[in-house]
Amino acid sequence: MDMTTDQMMRGVYLLVLLVLVGSALLARRVPWRGAMGMVLAWVAIFAGVLILFSFRNELGFVANRVRNEVAGKPDQKVSGQSLRIAPGADGHYWVEAQINGTTARFLIDSGATVTALSEETAMAAGLNIDRLAPPMMMNTANGTITAQRSSIAMLTLGPISASDLPVAVSASFGGVNVIGMNLLSRLSSWRVENGEMILTP
Repeated sequence: MDMTTDQMMRGVYLLVLLVLVGSALLARRVPWRGAMGMVLAWVAIFAGVLILFSFRNELGFVANRVRNEVAGKPDQKVSGQSLRIAPGADGHYWVEAQINGTTARFLIDSGATVTALSEETAMAAGLNIDRLAPPMMMNTANGTITAQRSSIAMLTLGPISASDLPVAVSASFGGVNVIGMNLLSRLSSWRVENGEMILTP
């Protein structure tokens, strides 16, 4: 439907509404002043509904953005073969991924050598943690910590899939999961463009 036709339909709807309201008022013999007030009230209600209907897509997008921010859900979308990720409220890039089918939230950190999971996330995903192997020593913003080695059979981020991905697991990560360079290096490209991070498998 083009813009002219859309405007004509709105005009028809408004005319029909006015005729219906006017007919109802005449049938009830409502005083002129009261009738005008009721007509104006109905016109305002109709205009409000019309505005909401006309901008339903834009309002839906805003509502989803607000809901994602409140819920802490990353703002990501698939565009062609790429995954586009908007920065979070903290300025970092967060993404929602599936670990062997289990959903988890990750911080994308190109400064991290290896992908890292909190112990809670690893346990929820059913990963096997090699507790007999010597622990890994990792430098983090909170200092040096120890981590255990594990592996993800399949990690999926939108159109991106990585199999047999080595990961570090530690309770010292504070519940934060990190996607590091051992995953980013498997992609054909990753970059930041117009504020968005774009990952291409």
